[in-house]
Amino acid sequence: MFGIRYAASMINRSAENEQDRRRFLRAAGMTGLGVVGAGALGGFAAGPAAAAAARPGAAEAGSGGVSDSAVLNFALNLEYLEAEFYLHAVTGHGLGDEMTTGTGARGGVVGGRAVRFETRAARQYAREIAGDEKAHVQFLRSALGSAAVSRPAIDLQSSFTAAAQAAGLVKPGRGFDPFACEENFLLAAFLFEDVGVTAYKGAAPLISNKTYLEAAAGILAVEAYHAGNIRSALYQRGDGEATVKLAKARASLDGTGSDDQGVIDNRGQANIVPADANGIAYSRSPGQVLNIVYLTGKAATSGGFFPKGVNGEVNTSAAH
Repeated sequence: MFGIRYAASMINRSAENEQDRRRFLRAAGMTGLGVVGAGALGGFAAGPAAAAAARPGAAEAGSGGVSDSAVLNFALNLEYLEAEFYLHAVTGHGLGDEMTTGTGARGGVVGGRAVRFETRAARQYAREIAGDEKAHVQFLRSALGSAAVSRPAIDLQSSFTAAAQAAGLVKPGRGFDPFACEENFLLAAFLFEDVGVTAYKGAAPLISNKTYLEAAAGILAVEAYHAGNIRSALYQRGDGEATVKLAKARASLDGTGSDDQGVIDNRGQANIVPADANGIAYSRSPGQVLNIVYLTGKAATSGGFFPKGVNGEVNTSAAH
């Protein structure tokens, strides 16, 4: 469709340096297409200077000064969590060992099993989303190369019980198994999906590399499709009140107040898209996202779904 020179100039404008361009093209599977090979890229000048190096030591999620790779690794931690949840639900097992290595301590997964879906539609939704989340893990790992973090320890068992108790879905002392039935699975998916959308939107301003930013925007779009799908399924089941309780619990953790919304509004009408008065989706800072997955409103480096914390520089939740 486009000539080599034109395509290469587009990539040069959207990537920070030659290493980023080469790595990104490999991750996107473009190197073998004959449109823009590595040799063609070599003859063009590099784009803008790379982003400033990250601060040494732990980074409070939501603060400035972290590198693009640190932001993408933060996203990779979340993709590990979502991939494990959906893959277990549809296949009974999670990611292969070859997809969980990297920097930082690699952890195992507690909980998770195949869901006995009641409807063909929910089974198909879950299978498609599982494939997308696995692909996100593969893509981010390829784009980050040797800088990719390993999968941290993940809890898919007691963490859901704690979240359900906080939301008032189950009484204290009672458990909540997200894999026990279709309804529980959809409610657990609701807990994740809205967080994923707001996480990518909140992370976008922190990414200076235009190639990475475009990739993050693409993943954000897919996460939004997923969220709309899950929210629609829950509305059709009549589970609106349960989603309102979960939304309030998330808001109590991250301090967003009324920004978080269930699938029905205060008049009981459908609220499939949680947007502001301008029809714009809300954002969460990385720190607020970690508040939810750590299940705490305080500054912390571990808890909830990540009992030993996430890997990478962006690892501390916000204090409210």
